[in-house]
Amino acid sequence: MDVDEENPVTPSDAISVSPDGNEAVDAAIDAMSLQAVQPAILPVAPTPMIPPIAPIPHPVPRPLAPIPVRPAVLRPPLAPSDSDSDEEESGLNRTSAGQEYEISEESKHARERQEKAVQELLTKRRAAALAVPTNDKAVRARLRRLGEPITLFGEKEMERRERLRALMVNLDSEGQLEKLMKAHEDEEAAATAVPPEPEDIQYPFYTEGSQSLLEARREIAKYSIVKSALRLHRARRKRDDPDEDLDAEVDWSLKQAANLVLECSEIGDDRPLSGCSISHDGKMLATCSLSGVAKSWSMPEVKKVSALKGHTERATDVAFSPINYQLATASADRTARLWNLEGSVLRTFEGHLDRLARISFHPSGKYLGTASFDKTWRLWDVETGEELLLQEGHSRSVYGLSFHHDGSLAASCGLDALTRVWDLRSGRSILALEGHVKPILSVSFSPNGYHLATGGEDNTCRIWDLRKRKCLYIIPAHSNLISQVKFEPQEGYFLVTASYDMTAKVWSSKDFKPVRTLSGHESKITSLDVVADGQYIATVSHDRTIKLWSSKDGEKEKAMDVD
Repeated sequence: MDVDEENPVTPSDAISVSPDGNEAVDAAIDAMSLQAVQPAILPVAPTPMIPPIAPIPHPVPRPLAPIPVRPAVLRPPLAPSDSDSDEEESGLNRTSAGQEYEISEESKHARERQEKAVQELLTKRRAAALAVPTNDKAVRARLRRLGEPITLFGEKEMERRERLRALMVNLDSEGQLEKLMKAHEDEEAAATAVPPEPEDIQYPFYTEGSQSLLEARREIAKYSIVKSALRLHRARRKRDDPDEDLDAEVDWSLKQAANLVLECSEIGDDRPLSGCSISHDGKMLATCSLSGVAKSWSMPEVKKVSALKGHTERATDVAFSPINYQLATASADRTARLWNLEGSVLRTFEGHLDRLARISFHPSGKYLGTASFDKTWRLWDVETGEELLLQEGHSRSVYGLSFHHDGSLAASCGLDALTRVWDLRSGRSILALEGHVKPILSVSFSPNGYHLATGGEDNTCRIWDLRKRKCLYIIPAHSNLISQVKFEPQEGYFLVTASYDMTAKVWSSKDFKPVRTLSGHESKITSLDVVADGQYIATVSHDRTIKLWSSKDGEKEKAMDVD
């Protein structure tokens, strides 16, 4: 390579600034382009021999198919929209010439779904931002102030709260925020309001009764004090008198009971018999039946004396007064009636809300007790017919009722398998005897003053000691339910039970062993009664018969005048 080294040109020589300005600069640039500058000579390294590389073929691109152009379809202009988004979207569909294109159905549906999803999202955001009370009481109060039902059928607390939330969101979205705020303000005002101070009123802890009930309690207390004193005096005399042989007396009474035989059987009515009662002197017998008719019979011939008609429903029980020949009947027509032997109605006792079950006279003869399926038993004044006491305490129907021989206590039993002992002088429930596993249908006080017998649908008879407040004996008495239990009314030396197994049984009150089984009825026995001296037992049954059981030896002893 030849390099021309002559006439070297320096930059100071090549560029000269003249007052002409641009012309001098252009002349200097031309001179530099004409004269070559000598480069520095470097040693040259031998270049390695590289084999040639074959060229890479490039694929030839295929031509794309032309995009079909949709024909423009004219349509009427859209209605003006309130939202900016609608204006923008409508603007996208306009051409420069002012024409509009039609949107496909799929696009419309997609747009509707999108708008709906956005609306739901906004609703959820508003619902999450709302303050909904968590206390169920506050939720109910707000629903009430909004005019909505405070609860729906089967609605739980959380469901009620979500219903309130949805309601508040709807009110907010509809622009009824004032109504919602007013309800909230009412709640705050109610919460912050100072409750008025209650008046200092002293209420009695008991239900105040009538003046007639107070007089009745006083009369019962006076009567019971005298009767209990006589009973205790008699018991002390038997205990302390060396001439008194209590065991021999009990054995003699049980011997009479063991000799009981069927003396008489009589058809009592066209319908099944439901109750019977013997008068205080043992000369009269009363029966009642499902026909609603009660009848009186002479004893011991069992001859009909009179028929007592007046009840509109079936009669459920009958009881003689302990002081005279008046008798009372209970019926399913919710009334009890007082009769004389001629068949005239003396008084009607109305007030129960459901059918009556058993009925019983107070030992003084002045008061009448009725048990009913309205879960109450009531005490009535026999002379005036006034309701003295409405006693609650059972959770189910009250079926049986009995008065203590002193007149101080009453025992009620019912379908709740519970027996309650009440003090008539104070009105308090002093004992609740639990043990039966099925409904109790009958209860009876012993003349000794401290034993109580109950029988029910569990086929057992239980003997309770009122002094120990517990059950002494459980007698598996029958193979079917026990419809009636009754102590011998004079001394209580034996106990009689009647059952739906068509038998009545006599039990010793000393050790409660079986003494006699009275078989003869062809259907279930519904009721029984015992004469005061224990010589006669009357039973009635669904076979419509009255059966009178007597002791043959008892007649001989009566002739001997044995005390």
